[in-house]
Amino acid sequence: MFELDTILKGDCLTELKTLPDSCIDLIFTSPPYADNRKKTYKGIPIQDYVNWFLPISGELKRVLKNDGTFILNIKERTENGERQTYVLELILEMKKQGWLWTEEYIWHKKNCYPGKWPNRFRDAWERCLQFNKQKSFRMYQEAVMVPIGDWSKKRLAKLSETDLIRDESKVGSGFGKNISNWLGKEYVYPTNVLHLPTECANRGHSASFPVSLPTWFIKLFSLEGDAVLDPFIGSGTTAIACLNLKRHYIGIEAMDHYYQLVQDTIKEWRDNNNSKPEKVDLWSLLK
Repeated sequence: MFELDTILKGDCLTELKTLPDSCIDLIFTSPPYADNRKKTYKGIPIQDYVNWFLPISGELKRVLKNDGTFILNIKERTENGERQTYVLELILEMKKQGWLWTEEYIWHKKNCYPGKWPNRFRDAWERCLQFNKQKSFRMYQEAVMVPIGDWSKKRLAKLSETDLIRDESKVGSGFGKNISNWLGKEYVYPTNVLHLPTECANRGHSASFPVSLPTWFIKLFSLEGDAVLDPFIGSGTTAIACLNLKRHYIGIEAMDHYYQLVQDTIKEWRDNNNSKPEKVDLWSLLK
């Protein structure tokens, strides 16, 4: 029996090997970034990062269902005055592993503090890279639709003749749109830029992200009862998002302090929501 809604303590690569093939619906994670936060993460040297992560991504590919999705939250590091390329190198190597680099979402940190360095300004964004095993995968776009916005009241109040047809762009790009298609709509599809605030309190973890970040992707790529894996669970944010959305979670954490932190975080959520853990066998979802 392999229980869902559990946190595995140990090395990520070692613990991943205990999971059966094709058992996970969605993987969402943010691994340690290269050489950052050495005091809390034992950061991976930039020159070693790709070789360190590839065995992990190989195991993630094995445990992910064929129609599942892997979202990797990661960012480059600047060193010696220039951007390092390990993220781009990792994408290329993962493609060689058989992953499809399907999409790239940008997390815009809309409450980011201002700042500058001698040759640049502060980053206000991070990558959320989407990988899949095949071109056909499960995706529930209606689950993340957003209100159309007040702009539509004035823009759609009176339509011209060209608004009623697919009017091609005047710059000759070949693209066009039919404005009348938006009539009567209260919700529309979002873009691939997510305007979400950062976590204002670190909750005992030096790199915690907001619950809203995994929540958005869990809604988009999974259904209630699905299994979500975060192999670098950290403070437990992904697990909390799963509990809120009635998904099952599996987390992995190597460091004692953070392992206890995520256990405390989940217990606090269950106490506040009068929720008792139930034993659910992962194998039961594979039948």
